[in-house]
Amino acid sequence: MALDGLVRWVWEGLELPGLPLDYHFLLQGAVDRLWAARASYPVGLQHVEIFAAADLALLEAVPQMALRDRARPAEGFLRITSLTVLLTLLEQEGAVREALALSRRAQRIGGEAFVRDDLEAKVAALEGEDG
Repeated sequence: MALDGLVRWVWEGLELPGLPLDYHFLLQGAVDRLWAARASYPVGLQHVEIFAAADLALLEAVPQMALRDRARPAEGFLRITSLTVLLTLLEQEGAVREALALSRRAQRIGGEAFVRDDLEAKVAALEGEDG
């Protein structure tokens, strides 16, 4: 599928009835594909950001859908690649404050996988320069 078609397909898919997990995998799959094609389709990065943010909002609204095993929540969460990609994108763009805020939000869903002490240090250094 062409990447323009993929973007249209995602928007259309979000309008169809479905379960939260259906939407999560639709968004996450699109983010992964667009991220992989970023060199040849740079306009897709805006959709990466939009789709990953939508996925985060969905995961915050229904966090249990990302559990490995609902009967045993202590086993943690599935790997959420859309958030990993968004975190990388923000950091590469130099938006470290936004990346840190995302890291903190994502920790509530994905736990330790999103702890980024390096971002804490970068933001502290920026605030020292600003102050």
